[in-house]
Amino acid sequence: MTEERDRELKKYLSYTKAVMDAMEMSISGQHELDVWRFSSYKEYIRKYNQLITDVVKFVKNLNIPAGYYDLEEVPGNTETIAMQQKQLFDSVYTNLAILRAYLENELDLKKDEVLSLRDFFQANLRRAVIRTPQNETDIQDVIEQLLIGRGLTKGIDYDRETGRVKVSIKEVVPDFILYRLKMALEVKFSKDKDRSKSIVDEINADIKAYSKEYARQLYIVYDMGSIRDESEFKNDLDNAEDVSVIVVKH
Repeated sequence: MTEERDRELKKYLSYTKAVMDAMEMSISGQHELDVWRFSSYKEYIRKYNQLITDVVKFVKNLNIPAGYYDLEEVPGNTETIAMQQKQLFDSVYTNLAILRAYLENELDLKKDEVLSLRDFFQANLRRAVIRTPQNETDIQDVIEQLLIGRGLTKGIDYDRETGRVKVSIKEVVPDFILYRLKMALEVKFSKDKDRSKSIVDEINADIKAYSKEYARQLYIVYDMGSIRDESEFKNDLDNAEDVSVIVVKH
């Protein structure tokens, strides 16, 4: 029953993404000064209504803050001005985004995305490092390029050295934050044994701090040869469900 339910939810999620993509494409090719580029709002409202109706029928006790439109009350193109059309267009896109988030949470797809991202860095980070790195910033630069290559956009999908978290009288800032995953990504550079020992203490402190603001955490430790036993190094660090630690060897 669970597999059948997941298949249906994935189908609805796919439809939801398709409608959102279509909405984005419908305005992407038009000039931003074209105030009538949102005139297709009513067609998307129809598609959204059908989606939310089907999901409500399938999922009992549905509790998401996404509305339903009475099409008889929604004015047509000739009865609206450009500003109203944009408001209606934005409204249905927002409801689709809420529906998408609900379906993703039900399927726990964000957890799968985090695992995929972790495996992606484990497999590709070393190969992407061309010159011998000297510090954490060098590794951060490579990670940012990998994020961009993965299709992520700075300021929309991720950001770098933002998202301050206040801890007692000081503030900590993650190296990267990934908005949709609500994840903090921290980079550590281990160049000798003393540094590898201090990294363990830093990660423990960071886990406690970032858990106040972020649902998930990923720590990438780039090792220049000072960590002999990865299992021993990571012991107790990544046992929490939403905390992952990977060691990438140079």
